[in-house]
Amino acid sequence: MPLSNDIVLRPRFKIEIPRYNEAILSDFQNAKATQSEFIVVRVEEHVFIRFPKDKQHFWSPQLHLEIHKINENSSSIKGLFGPNPTVWTLFMFLHFLIGCLFIAFGIWTYTNWSLEQNLTIPAGLTILMVLFWVTLYFVGSYGKATSINDMRLLNDFIHNILEIEKSPN
Repeated sequence: MPLSNDIVLRPRFKIEIPRYNEAILSDFQNAKATQSEFIVVRVEEHVFIRFPKDKQHFWSPQLHLEIHKINENSSSIKGLFGPNPTVWTLFMFLHFLIGCLFIAFGIWTYTNWSLEQNLTIPAGLTILMVLFWVTLYFVGSYGKATSINDMRLLNDFIHNILEIEKSPN
């Protein structure tokens, strides 16, 4: 599973393996009790894997797996690497806020332009929102870059649990 894509902030993957989904889910349930490197939480067909609190930092990723039955002999695993849900919600809120402010300042700029009034403040604020959005993107990219080794550890962990060969990185 390559993690080198610069645009995707929350990498996804899909694996099909020739095992029954309940067997896979029970393997993760057993891993919860037999290891202490990760916290494994199972909720029905979903498995959440994250680092313990003492090993977490602001950018620590977590892995969400959805394990679906294809038939009696095979299953589909969909994985999503992402930040802590609180961090992700904060980033989405900031994106929404900056987008709304951009629209409001853009309307203010257009109104001042139509009325032939001074454009300095509204145009400056509109441009500032674009700069904030670009900065937010690079902050998110930095967070992904700092957590890429953690994502590799999570990836190695699930490959060990599933006993499948790792794809080249």
